[in-house]
Amino acid sequence: MTRPCPCPVCHFSYQCLCSLQPTLDSQLRIALLMHENEPHRATNTGKLLLRSLPNSSVYIWDRVSTAKSLQKRILDEKLNAVVIFPSTRSQSLTEYQSLSTSDTQEIVFIILDGTWQEAKKILNKSPWLSDLPQLHLTPNQISQYGLRRNQDAGHLCTLEVGVELLNSLGEPNNARELRAFFTYYLKAFQADKSGHTLKLQ
Repeated sequence: MTRPCPCPVCHFSYQCLCSLQPTLDSQLRIALLMHENEPHRATNTGKLLLRSLPNSSVYIWDRVSTAKSLQKRILDEKLNAVVIFPSTRSQSLTEYQSLSTSDTQEIVFIILDGTWQEAKKILNKSPWLSDLPQLHLTPNQISQYGLRRNQDAGHLCTLEVGVELLNSLGEPNNARELRAFFTYYLKAFQADKSGHTLKLQ
């Protein structure tokens, strides 16, 4: 049997998820710093986060351009950019907010979108990121994501990082809606890969 043509947006062949993709009324501001390999991966979840959050943007990182447009953006005095990356110097969001000296600056969360190894490479090869505060998350549950091999159990995929940020910023309803969509997306992904339609529950 010939495989149906995939949807040009969600790229699924046996089910289109576009009508199920939530568009959230959220104050969360995301700057997705995406490794140059990620746009070509079917398993990328950053694109799902971008479609759900109106205040989000994407910047492609490679060693030549190094996302110069994002570098310019973080110089905006109205914005306070932070990097989501667990490290020896990272803080929780609560700690960061308690130490913040500005109530007027809007926080932009920079998420490094790639494999764990690629995320570390982005950080290490981008000196302009090293001056920014680093935040870590404390998830309430382990990652559901299992679409890639050789993953560490404690690491979240990009969309799950968005869910945790929504929870941390007091948007639990948005977090639940996005997680529910992600749960269905994972099942639909496997069904599409196997060549059949997933029935709506």
